[in-house]
Amino acid sequence: MELPLHIPAGSAKAPGNLPRPQLPALAVDAACSGNPGILEFRGVVADSGIEVFRRGPFLQGTNNIGEFLALVLGLAYLKKHRIPWALYTDSVTALAWVRQRKCKSKLEWTQQNAELFFMVRKAEEWLRANTWTTPVLKWETSLWGEIPADFGRK
Repeated sequence: MELPLHIPAGSAKAPGNLPRPQLPALAVDAACSGNPGILEFRGVVADSGIEVFRRGPFLQGTNNIGEFLALVLGLAYLKKHRIPWALYTDSVTALAWVRQRKCKSKLEWTQQNAELFFMVRKAEEWLRANTWTTPVLKWETSLWGEIPADFGRK
């Protein structure tokens, strides 16, 4: 299944003919202090900022791993609860890894990040075992500002 990675034709336009996000939607993001470092990720309702899930902190993670896990958890959440919303991420890497159903991180497994790697394996298993109709879309930060799930730590 090819995931839509753009705003579909005919979607609402913002002033100046610029596309705007499809709402309602779930937005996901990750934050990592260091590379590797302490990682956490979350999903929020895009138009209200209400937090739907948060995971972490995890030791010795990377931002890309967090973005991947957040995206998979967002997909699983929307499917489980039969919520027909779009799902946004600002991570091109996470979008690619979900499309390939594989986390392609070069991070090495250690005792400190074993829990994180267990979650990655479970996420990959979920992706291989499931299908979804959720539009998985790229958040256009340059047009819309930071993704609503952003941790604000830049």
